Amino acid sequence: MDPLQQELDSLLAHLPDADQIRSRLETLVSVYPFNEYEFIISHLLAKDVLSLDQYLEMRDNYIARNMYLYIFEISAPRTFGESWAQGHLKELVPELLKSTKKLDPNYSGQYDFLLDGKIRIEVKASRGVDASIDAPLYVKALSSDSTKPFWMNFQQIKPACCDVIVWIAVWRDVILYWVWSSNEIESSPYYSKGQHRGNVGEGQLHVTHENIRAFDPYAVQSNKLAEAIREAYKRQLAAKKPG
Repeated sequence: MDPLQQELDSLLAHLPDADQIRSRLETLVSVYPFNEYEFIISHLLAKDVLSLDQYLEMRDNYIARNMYLYIFEISAPRTFGESWAQGHLKELVPELLKSTKKLDPNYSGQYDFLLDGKIRIEVKASRGVDASIDAPLYVKALSSDSTKPFWMNFQQIKPACCDVIVWIAVWRDVILYWVWSSNEIESSPYYSKGQHRGNVGEGQLHVTHENIRAFDPYAVQSNKLAEAIREAYKRQLAAKKPG
């Protein structure tokens, strides 16, 4: 049960008409911004079971636990994977440049950014969701400390088309970043080649609750992304050297 639901359910037990309120909730019609939470909280405030200060603290705690829940409301995969993810990374690393033919005569959309005029960067993003239920993303959204099984799929990875790949993983409460050289991705045991029939050089990588710790060596703090990209590029160059 969500921490907010647990807290409200515990407070609700202090009301003499708690059973009636729970029964009413089963048939409650919700229309934004009036919903089950507003219904319970208003009763708790009216009965002085919940003080205004307690409510404000509850609200602040909920926001802290769900800082990035709004990202799960982005339904279109392209909007999330390109518009949001690329814009987010650009905010964190302003030096990134969106590539063009002028910057790279060989550019044809095969990667996302250039750094230092030479490092070709691909951006991939996914969201941590409950793999056991079929529901909208914002309902399945998980916190980073959840014990529920989760599944993330980083698709259409083309290691030959870039030097560095930045992964952005979103949970309700945190955003995590991994930075790999493209060679490290291609040689990873979790990388599956041949995502789509006929698409040579393209693959995907699944991150789950079972293998996520394997990626810890590539985890990066948001304020260290530019440095990590440059270091991954050095590893990429070293991997290409003969011998």
